[in-house]
Amino acid sequence: MALFPPKNPAPTPVPIPMPAVSKPSTLSAEDINRAKQIGARIRARFAQTLVGQENLRESLITTLVAGGHILIESVPGLAKTTAAQTLATSVSGSFKRVQCTPDLMPSDLVGTQVFDFATQKFSTQIGPIHANFVLLDEINRSNAKTQSAMLEAMAEGATTIGGQRIALPKPFMVIATQNPIEEEGTFNLPEAQMDRFMMKAVMTYPTAQEEQRMLSMLTRRGSDTFDSRVLTGDVVSISDVEFLRSVARRVHVSDAIMKYAVDIAATSRGAGTKPVQGLSTLVRLGASPRASIALIRIGQANALMQGRDYVVPEDVKTFAHEVLRHRILLTFEALADGITSDQVVDSIVQAVPVP
Repeated sequence: MALFPPKNPAPTPVPIPMPAVSKPSTLSAEDINRAKQIGARIRARFAQTLVGQENLRESLITTLVAGGHILIESVPGLAKTTAAQTLATSVSGSFKRVQCTPDLMPSDLVGTQVFDFATQKFSTQIGPIHANFVLLDEINRSNAKTQSAMLEAMAEGATTIGGQRIALPKPFMVIATQNPIEEEGTFNLPEAQMDRFMMKAVMTYPTAQEEQRMLSMLTRRGSDTFDSRVLTGDVVSISDVEFLRSVARRVHVSDAIMKYAVDIAATSRGAGTKPVQGLSTLVRLGASPRASIALIRIGQANALMQGRDYVVPEDVKTFAHEVLRHRILLTFEALADGITSDQVVDSIVQAVPVP
C-alpha cells in the first residue's frame, strides 16, 4: 500500500493513430514512353561518338536520371573525356571542362570577387563550377584545398564566394575522371569526397573488333575529336532532364527491394542476414548508408530506362559494383594479397539472398 497515493490516477494512455503510408503514384504509360524516348535520343548521340563501352554509357545515363555524380577511372586514351562531353552536349544545358592541376586554386573553380575601380565596389565573378554539367578532368591532380571546394559544391549544390552563398544551376552534375596508374603530382581523394560520387565506373580496354570500329569511325569523320555541332539527332532539353529525375523518384520500390539494398550495404560492414565469412580480414570500412540510398535511386532510374514503373532486384544488382567499389576500404592484408574491391562486391552480392 502506497504511503501517499496519488489524488488523481494517471489516465490510460490513448494510442496515437499512425498516418497511413501513401503509396507512390503509379506512372502513366505516357510518362514511361516519354522517358524511354529521351533515353533513346541520348543513346543515339553516344552511338556517333563512342564505340563499345556500353557499361559506361548506361552508367552515365543512369546517374544523370538518378540525380547524382559519377567518377570515371581508367588509363589514358579510353575516351573518358569523350564520353563525358557526349553526355553533356546531349543536353541543352551549360557545360564546363576543368583540367585539374596541382596549382589549381578554389577561386579558379568556384569564383572570386574582383574590385571594380569604376564603381569602387567588389563584383562577383563566378567560376566554371557554375554549370549544369562540369567535367573535372584528372580530379586527383588537384590539391586538398581545391577538392574541399568541389566537395561543398557536390554536397550542398551551392558555393560560397566572399561570404555570399550562390546556388548552382539545376540540374547539376559532376563528371570526374582520374588516372589510377600515376602517383607523381597527384592527391588521393578523401573518403568523404569519394562517398559523394553516386557511382564509380572503371573502363577497360576495348576488344579488337571495337578498336577497329573506332578507327573506321575516325576515318569517316576525318577528325580525332568530335564536334557536337555536327552530331545528328535532337538535343535533350533541361526540362526533359528535370522530367526524368522527377519521374524516376516516383518509380515504386517495394519493402522487399529496400530490405535487399540495406542487406547489401550491411553485409559490407560485416552484418547482414548472411554475413560473408572472413570479410573482416579484407574490409577495413564498409559502405555507409549513402550506399543503400544510391542503390535505390539507381534502381529507380534503371527501371525507368527499362520501361518499368517498379524496381526489381536486377535493377539493384546491375550497378552494385559501381555503387559499392569506391565505398569499401580494404585492409592492408587484402591489398598485399592483390584483392580488389570488385572481388569483395562479388562475394557480397552472391551471399545476400535475392528477394
